[in-house]
Amino acid sequence: MKIYLDNAATTPLAKEVFEAMTPFFLQHFGNASSQHAFGREVKATLEHCRQTIARLLNAHPDEIIFTSGGTEADNTAILSAVEGAGIQNVITTRFEHHAVLHTLQHLQKEGKITLNYIEHDHSGNLNLQHLEQLLETSEKSFVSVMHANNEIGNLNDIEKIATLCERYKAIFHTDTVQTMGHYTHNLQRVKIHYLAASAHKFHGPKGVGFLYCRRGTPLTQLLKGGGQEARLRAGTENIAGIVGLTKALELAYEHLDSHQAYIQGLKSQLINGLLNHVPHITFNGRCSDADKSLYTVLSVSLPDAGTDLLRCLDHLGIAVSGGSACSAGAASHVLSALKITPGKHTIRFSFSRFNTPHEIDQVVASLTGILQPVAA
Repeated sequence: MKIYLDNAATTPLAKEVFEAMTPFFLQHFGNASSQHAFGREVKATLEHCRQTIARLLNAHPDEIIFTSGGTEADNTAILSAVEGAGIQNVITTRFEHHAVLHTLQHLQKEGKITLNYIEHDHSGNLNLQHLEQLLETSEKSFVSVMHANNEIGNLNDIEKIATLCERYKAIFHTDTVQTMGHYTHNLQRVKIHYLAASAHKFHGPKGVGFLYCRRGTPLTQLLKGGGQEARLRAGTENIAGIVGLTKALELAYEHLDSHQAYIQGLKSQLINGLLNHVPHITFNGRCSDADKSLYTVLSVSLPDAGTDLLRCLDHLGIAVSGGSACSAGAASHVLSALKITPGKHTIRFSFSRFNTPHEIDQVVASLTGILQPVAA
């Protein structure tokens, strides 16, 4: 029996999404930029998808730009603020995805920006008073704070951050790769300037995502070439992927409350099982707090077990991770920022609606079995 609990890395494609995508591989294969009937048909589908996503997010269709995923969307937002808006004062956190951190650190190294980090405590709670102090130091700032962390699951209050940014006329970017399709986003109510999302985190296909760019916010073309996406993102659109993204987001919004309740139940079941059967376990960040963490992620640390826990679980058919798949093989910058005690083993469990309570019981039993000889 194989158990997949690495959904923060990627999720299985929903059957309905695959079925929606299939005709755009086989029958409706035209190029949306072509002027003949094949192209016009696909162009109409493309714009329908844009309108659907905009409706779900309470945005305008021309604010949705399709990309290859979250990394491209993040990079485009950052370069648009720095090059398009001429911003030099940048504020972020030490917990951001490398698509954000590495891009900002590269710009800092080139001398294009001054990079400031928001203070945080041992659980990863951001000090928003410090953010306000940083905003006060510059007339023009760019703030990049993710909605939820992909390793420890901490949720950040992007509504409060957006309000602060609006007060100080700062441009606000948020990476919602882990929360899109899992929470609602009302982009008329919350003043976000740039928002990044990726389909494969909510049961859509890999290699497609979108950038939301609020009307009136500068947008610099990252990819140069053709005039696709209203001349904002060159390259032939991935129509099948965009159809899949749209269908996945529609399904997510249609069943949002029931899926959240079900997955939160699985997470609570695992927390209780680990507490009852695994000694000396600790939870990283705020991941065990249902109100302050992403309900799809649970990050735990265990004392040195004298064995490779991830490999042992893999041999038993259980797929989990130590952190971000994008940083495999490297020390986690997130755990380092939290000063997690060296020598501890960290496991990230991440859930989806396709997991079952029986699987959770199996994981607890398997982990207990691995650790029993060590405890003895």
